[in-house]
Amino acid sequence: MLIQRVFLSILAVVAVPAVLVVYMFLSEKGLIKSKRKSFTDRIRPLLWLLPALLLISGILIYPVINTVVLSFMSANSTEFVGLKNFAYIFAEKEMLIVLRNNALWVVFFTLLTVTLGLLIAVLTDRVKYESVAKAFIFLPMAISFVAAGVIWKFMYEFRPIGTPQIGTVNAILTGLISDFKPQAWLSNRSQNNWALIIVGVWMWTGFAMVILSAALKGIPYQLVEAARIDGANEFNIFFRIILPLMKNTVVVVTTTLVINVLKIFDIVYVMTNGNLGTEVIANRMYKEMFTYRNFGRASALAVLLLVVIIPVMLINIRRLKEGGARG
Repeated sequence: MLIQRVFLSILAVVAVPAVLVVYMFLSEKGLIKSKRKSFTDRIRPLLWLLPALLLISGILIYPVINTVVLSFMSANSTEFVGLKNFAYIFAEKEMLIVLRNNALWVVFFTLLTVTLGLLIAVLTDRVKYESVAKAFIFLPMAISFVAAGVIWKFMYEFRPIGTPQIGTVNAILTGLISDFKPQAWLSNRSQNNWALIIVGVWMWTGFAMVILSAALKGIPYQLVEAARIDGANEFNIFFRIILPLMKNTVVVVTTTLVINVLKIFDIVYVMTNGNLGTEVIANRMYKEMFTYRNFGRASALAVLLLVVIIPVMLINIRRLKEGGARG
């Protein structure tokens, strides 16, 4: 069995590039022999794109189509059930909690991350230690989501009242506030989702800050100085000059964060596994597929994510094109 796997691996590494090289060689040889230059110019891009298109079709397009088909099938994919799986998503109480949690993530995670990223970008732009400050804010992006989940799970650790608190959050709060009662942050249903969202904000604020800081640097310094000379205060400069000029970048960052947060999985899986009312769509999809073995519901959740993400992605692409056209 091991020998077979090694053989298949070597075959994939060696044979696939070899086939592509032979394909390109024969294609170019055939085109060179062609005497119709106009035909050659039209067909050459298609010939070079064909392998990539076939690969994309096999890896992306076919799985998407197959997932859509499975979303209308029963748990074991043997019987057509129509919209039953989608009805389950929007009718069952536990699934409505899942959708609510995703909505909380989309609204508050995005709002807090973009706001903090923009605020830090503007403030650090005015200090001499800008690069050091930005490095510390961006540092969480260098940590994997799984590692971040493990770190914050320890930070949220709870011990009974009256015993030493080994969790950083409870230890700090009990040290600073004399009458503070330690909280089971991840077990309390009224606050565990907010605790998870804070971890996501901590992870992604650096990303928002870097992109927004680059846009801020692109604003002409003379324009801001002219506004100051004319008597505009910093509040007016920010909201009437800086923010409008950064609007496209803010939208791109926001839509990028929305796309990522709609697929949020790692933090929830590591810290709570979706228990105690913290489940999100991606986490539920994983459970339906690998724990409950219900391929129909899992596929329906995947289709739901795809349908929600595509419009946001198209907005992002359009904004990027508009920015490129202006550049």
